Amino acid sequence: MNERLEREKQLARLGRVVSIVIAATMILWMGAQWLGGRMGLPDEYVFLFDLFALAGFLWAIFVTFQLWRKRRELEKD
Repeated sequence: MNERLEREKQLARLGRVVSIVIAATMILWMGAQWLGGRMGLPDEYVFLFDLFALAGFLWAIFVTFQLWRKRRELEKD
């Protein structure tokens, strides 16, 4: 039972990390878009910010899927 509780804590911790990454990615992306517009950056740089944000969101989706699978395995036990 103690091992199960520890695994649940690890999953909860990872879920918090994912939520922080999602929130930080969104805030940084919005800030980069605003700053890029104010500074008149070329479209290539703005597109680069979009790609970084996309990478952050794809990582979050991948880890969330892993969390979902691990949670299902934990419920089976």
